[in-house]
Amino acid sequence: MIRAVKGTRDLLPPDTSVWNHVERTARDVFRRFRYSEIRTPIFEQTELFARGVGEETDIVTKEMYTWEDRDGASLTLRPENTASVIRAYIEHRLDQRPGLQKLFYMGPMFRRERPQKGRFRQFYQIGAEVIGSESPLVDGEVIEMVVTYLREVGLRDFKLLINSVGDPESRARYVAKLREELQGVKHQLSEDNQRRAETNPLRVLDSKDPQDEPVIAALPSIHEFLNGETKAHFDAVLGYLTAAGIEFEVRPRLVRGLDYYTRTTFEIVHGALGAQNSVLGGGRYDGLAESLGSKLRSPGIGYSIGADRLVMSLQETRAAALPREDVHFALLALGDAAMERNLALARALRRKGATVEVFFEGKLKRAMDLANRLDAERVVILGDDELARGVFVVKDMRTGEQNDLSESAILDLVS
Repeated sequence: MIRAVKGTRDLLPPDTSVWNHVERTARDVFRRFRYSEIRTPIFEQTELFARGVGEETDIVTKEMYTWEDRDGASLTLRPENTASVIRAYIEHRLDQRPGLQKLFYMGPMFRRERPQKGRFRQFYQIGAEVIGSESPLVDGEVIEMVVTYLREVGLRDFKLLINSVGDPESRARYVAKLREELQGVKHQLSEDNQRRAETNPLRVLDSKDPQDEPVIAALPSIHEFLNGETKAHFDAVLGYLTAAGIEFEVRPRLVRGLDYYTRTTFEIVHGALGAQNSVLGGGRYDGLAESLGSKLRSPGIGYSIGADRLVMSLQETRAAALPREDVHFALLALGDAAMERNLALARALRRKGATVEVFFEGKLKRAMDLANRLDAERVVILGDDELARGVFVVKDMRTGEQNDLSESAILDLVS
């Protein structure tokens, strides 16, 4: 038997109804905040991610699906989408369009990491990017938008964690201090972090290995190194969130796992996911466009939601808002002539927006059992007697009431 590749899986009904709910709600929130959709290729030149995400990140060094194309070019399945969006922004000169560029995306990403709860090798992200402003008010609105979305999609009891990782000047001083502090204790760290202590000390703070926690807890805070401008920017973001009634927790060692972040970084976590509890993460990336070849300064901020983890959180907490696929009418015909009439009724009902299930086998008991399992609102039965009288038998499955109705009366039931 051929099975799905390790780290991938099929999304099946009824789970896909939850996915549709998650995506529909996202599109509605994006519309209200005036974001437009962008769709980028699933694979890009490897250099895009090496330069954008960072040569020393785990994504680039360990997790990317990379291959040599027939012309010798190195190509990679996208492990994230921010770098692709910025590449498209530069390539298509979106900076020439009026106002901020507010973009959103949905789709699969690929990383070859160890599969575990809520973490897959093909996973799905819903994300947004705002390009063209350094204002802390933009940061605040982006976070307000994602909090609005999580509330409306039905997630409860999530926590917003936020930090500033400084501008390049602040961060350079902090990284130098981290490197100095880690020299005497790096032997106590996990193997990966011993390497990072030399190549990219800031990544040490992003460790999820319990072995590293005592060492990390003793390291200095980046807040001791923020210059006045960066501190004022961060304070303004927090002021926006406070005014919007959004609760948050400042985490001085929250740095995220990608090299392009500057100043504001944030994460939202949820207890239903266990140790890997992050639902989404994001932050500001003011220098990313320049690192990818842009001659124009294009500051930006964005986030990506782990859709797999969000769906899992909604399912495990049994959120009240979780949708089901409604069946408004289930149609049963007893005989060929009745079937022809039922198919015509089904077409008319669907044109009015109703969801209709046609039972193609004329067995009453089996049809009623299936209608119950589908949670159908009404069952419509048509046999020779009903055909002769010009009516349909309509049973309301919620009340048990049964009536003979004409086709026009049935269509009037659709609001």
